[in-house]
Amino acid sequence: MAVYIRLARTEDLPQIMNIIAEAKQLMKDDGNPQWQKGKPNEAILAADIEKKRAYCLISDQNIAGIAALLTTPEPTYDQIDGSWNNQADPYATIHRIAISTKFRGQQLGKIFMSNLITCGIMLGIHNFRIDTHEVNKRMQGLIKATGFEYRGIILIDSTEDGARNAYELNLPSPA
Repeated sequence: MAVYIRLARTEDLPQIMNIIAEAKQLMKDDGNPQWQKGKPNEAILAADIEKKRAYCLISDQNIAGIAALLTTPEPTYDQIDGSWNNQADPYATIHRIAISTKFRGQQLGKIFMSNLITCGIMLGIHNFRIDTHEVNKRMQGLIKATGFEYRGIILIDSTEDGARNAYELNLPSPA
């Protein structure tokens, strides 16, 4: 079974939206308020596709997951209750990662994260950031399992549920 990532295409959007809906339900079932107020929505995901920053995880020729890899600075990371380890070099941010319920339990999240990090490295980026809600234990487990270190709290908005645990992965730059 071949497992790889590719850029998402507009025709993938219906499948992507199904995966996002499944992830929203899972978070709700876990008591996680993340993604429960309409975002990410189709407009955000369509923009990710148009800007060529949305990636599909493909497993056995099926879309098994979706994520965005942003290579521009994330404004919500400018202020952190804590500190980033590397503030000098560019970083990529992983957002909106979700795996289809049909593929859960197959450790594909780790493969997806590894592939996204590889994409960043191929673009010359060696520092990565990601965030998740403090009650999102599933995502925290994946983040930690792929080498990210907790750096502090960022705010995505000023609401009660706007606080996010922020993580960073710093890889060595080529000499």
